[in-house]
Amino acid sequence: MSVHVIGAGLSGLAAACQLTELGHHVVVFESANFAGGRARSYFDKHLDCRIDNGNHLILSGNISTLSYLHRIGARRSLIGPNEPIFPFCNIENGENWTLRLNQGSFPWWVFFRSRRVPGTGLMHYKALLKLRSAGKAENIASALGGTVNGPLYHKLLKPLAIAALNTMPEKAAAQPLKTVLSETLERGGYASLPRWARLGLSETFIDPALEWLRARGAEIRLGERVTELTPGQATVLAVPPWVAAELLPGLTVPTEFESICNLHFKYSMDPGEAGFWGLIGGLAEWVFVRNGIVSVTISAANRYLEIDTDVIAQRVWAELAKAFSLSPELPLYRVLWEKRATMVTSPAQITRRPGTRTTNPNVVLAGDWTDTGLPATIEGAIRSGNAAAMALIRPTDDTPEPNQPRRV
Repeated sequence: MSVHVIGAGLSGLAAACQLTELGHHVVVFESANFAGGRARSYFDKHLDCRIDNGNHLILSGNISTLSYLHRIGARRSLIGPNEPIFPFCNIENGENWTLRLNQGSFPWWVFFRSRRVPGTGLMHYKALLKLRSAGKAENIASALGGTVNGPLYHKLLKPLAIAALNTMPEKAAAQPLKTVLSETLERGGYASLPRWARLGLSETFIDPALEWLRARGAEIRLGERVTELTPGQATVLAVPPWVAAELLPGLTVPTEFESICNLHFKYSMDPGEAGFWGLIGGLAEWVFVRNGIVSVTISAANRYLEIDTDVIAQRVWAELAKAFSLSPELPLYRVLWEKRATMVTSPAQITRRPGTRTTNPNVVLAGDWTDTGLPATIEGAIRSGNAAAMALIRPTDDTPEPNQPRRV
């Protein structure tokens, strides 16, 4: 079968790889002159080095992501600590701590004060049980109830929720966070090892996939925009939701979006024990250190859209300098805004996420905005691409739901 994959982001590439491995001829169309979408690297002339257009933390429980990297021969391109550790720094008071999970599935780490979130006791972690029973209409803050006033929420669950869902917890749906936690933290440290791209997003997720596909006869057509679907042609539509709605009139898609702001500072900084930190009490949520670049991510960034980018850079660097005893002089920097980075992960918007199949039996959908059960993450994007490929080649079968990963 010949299949057109429209969109060369991670969901489209995942679908293309799945279909190619199963023996189908794939043609990938991408309107931009590069592949990768929101997960790519490029050379920045101002900083005189390669940077990523965003920061992405992978966990060892992201089975679809690891399977994808194994397929294209790039699994060893990830780096991270040997233990499931998550360092945090409170910008406001200088408090530092490290969440230290144990490798096994039984969470004995919660019995040790030195391993858990400061100020928390065993009873605080019952909040995770509240998320398990959250309904579809509940947001994170309401599902957790009185827990939102405690240290576990402010020091761990809130920054985790903002980063994973790219939506403030007061608005974010609880169910996607429940899925994230059930596949990682609740399975123990073996499923929570933090990983990220050693060289860059393109070098890990994109370039090896393009090389893998081309070596197996797939066609990659960059700079070719598809404005209408070919009748009868098997197609994976792996484009942003607003583009999918144009190509498939009547399709229900998310309509509200959140931005992400990433800042890259050219500065050599001690990477610490893990190579990254979670940040509390400042503008940003996470900071990564590698190759002479300090990269900072501000998620759910619509709240800061009115602030000038230079002002944001100055404020963020002042916070970093204070927290990590860095030079107060602002180094060279680049501020990258992704205005429609993800859908708003609210209860109202997740009801607008379409499934993999469409009313056209020849067209299936892929994208982190489809109904994967996960928030809009790399894991969700890849899982949606896999599900789209299987739905296309098995149009009458009960295709496994995309939020059911297979172990590799």
